[in-house]
Amino acid sequence: MNIRPPSSRDRLWPRTLLLAPLFALALPALAAGSAAPPSPNVTVNLINRLVERNLLSAADAADLIRQAGADATAAQAQAAAAQTEAIKVAVAQALAAQPAPPMTASISAPAPEGTVRVTYVPEIVKTQIRDQLKAEVLAQAKAEHWADPRSVPDWVTRFTLNGDMRVRSEGVFYPSGNDTTGAFPNFNAINTGAPFDTSGNVFSPQLNVNQSRERERLRARLGAAVDLGDGFTSGFRLATGNDNSPISENQTLGGANAAQGGNFAKYAIWLDRGFIRYDSGEDDLKYSGSVGRFDNPFFATSVIWADDLAFDGLVGQAKVKATDSMTPFFTAGVFPVFNTELNFASTQPAKFKSTDKWLYAAQLGTEWKADQDTNLKVALAYYDFADVAGKLSNPFTPLTSSDQGNTDDTRPAFAQNGNTYMALRNITSSPLNNNGTIDQFQYFGLATPFRDLALTARLDFNRYAPTQISFLGEFIKNVAFRRPAIAAKAVNNLGPGGAGDYVGGDTAWILGVKVGRLALEKRGDWNATLNYRHVESDSVVDGFCDSDFGGGGTNLEGFTLGGSVALSPRVWLSLRWMSADSIAGPQLRNDLVQFDLNAKF
Repeated sequence: MNIRPPSSRDRLWPRTLLLAPLFALALPALAAGSAAPPSPNVTVNLINRLVERNLLSAADAADLIRQAGADATAAQAQAAAAQTEAIKVAVAQALAAQPAPPMTASISAPAPEGTVRVTYVPEIVKTQIRDQLKAEVLAQAKAEHWADPRSVPDWVTRFTLNGDMRVRSEGVFYPSGNDTTGAFPNFNAINTGAPFDTSGNVFSPQLNVNQSRERERLRARLGAAVDLGDGFTSGFRLATGNDNSPISENQTLGGANAAQGGNFAKYAIWLDRGFIRYDSGEDDLKYSGSVGRFDNPFFATSVIWADDLAFDGLVGQAKVKATDSMTPFFTAGVFPVFNTELNFASTQPAKFKSTDKWLYAAQLGTEWKADQDTNLKVALAYYDFADVAGKLSNPFTPLTSSDQGNTDDTRPAFAQNGNTYMALRNITSSPLNNNGTIDQFQYFGLATPFRDLALTARLDFNRYAPTQISFLGEFIKNVAFRRPAIAAKAVNNLGPGGAGDYVGGDTAWILGVKVGRLALEKRGDWNATLNYRHVESDSVVDGFCDSDFGGGGTNLEGFTLGGSVALSPRVWLSLRWMSADSIAGPQLRNDLVQFDLNAKF
């Protein structure tokens, strides 16, 4: 509100207000002809001195003071009227500057009975009215889709897309000295194709152990999470891959694998995730359940579970905040590893008994916050791979490679390298196979059961934040391992020349350290890792563990050195070197160098 500055008259009138009471005090004394008492006002004292010196009569002095008092009263009234007028003008100007109300009504119209006129609205009431009107308008806009012409149906807003891309340049190097006498059969190639005739004079499919390779690889993944409300979510993800391997989503550029790739051919896309999940959302007790195909739910390293591996089945998880520093957690699940084909055996009128394989797993652990800068996470897990071991078939004589034995489905549907194998078919000798000298069509299964006990721990130090130092360790033992039973049927992992005793083992461990940013969130963020691992032949199932170290699989030991640096919040570079040697049996050395450009969204 603008009010004009006071004029000289306005500045004077407050002073004249002080004269009126002083004049009123001086008049009685002058009228009585006595000396007036001293006054704080200079003008009154001056008149009194003029009377004392007989320069002015008492009557004239009293008349002067009376007139001055009247003038002061008049000046006071005039100044008050002028100020009132100025305020009215300023108020009128302020009202004129306000926007016109949306609805007008006659001021002179009589108010309805019971109407209460409010001349002042508190700020808190104004805020409440504004928020209420805003909520009502936004609700109407959302319902009628007129606030945003780009609005989409409600179901679209419940989808959250996510994905990543990785382009990799990889070198696989084999130092001299590796055994090239046929000591490394490719059991996965045998078991996923026609059975191998062991009576022939040709080598079985073999793994490459002496010729270095370079390849460019691509991994692309696109997924979505869907909010179903009331704690339920669903999700799916599509991914690349040379084939349906469970442990890698890498697609080799130009690689002509499984009739795809090469000569700029298109590549296949696989369903990599698909699940429904429920989360309780509680604070002190959180529990969840997932069914379908989902991420690894266990706290573990790549020694037992590859980074890209997904789990099929049902899993439940719970986390309890016991104290401010201690949070125990529990995970348990049932996972189908292999389901027998409905028509097995396809070449027999009478079908064979089912040979389904399952993984039953449970893990109990805790997270402990020792202090503001130190966190420890430790867990003990038990993984029971039911019926994954091979079984010797009933005696029979296969006449062609298409004939099937009743335990053929106990062979692994996927494998890498390192586990010990046994022959599955109990082939009888007869004139039909020239007394066992021809047509020895054979498949191979795992020579040992697997029931793994795994202890995993990670210790994080944040004292030097934002740089974090983390120590990671894991120890795994296959408690179902029985050396004499395995040695009696092993066809690989034997001594020199493949003719010695069984030399495999049942234990695996890894120790490592990671320094830097846990998450690369801005340009220049970095981290570095160093670890050493020792993975004996039959400590873990080689078909589910790391696909990179030593070419993938078990019976390997060595170190990994790597580092990453961010180019932006969503793009980073990585460099990794892995050096692996075989633990037992024929010599196998492998060096792997990977240079990655990563992006995520």
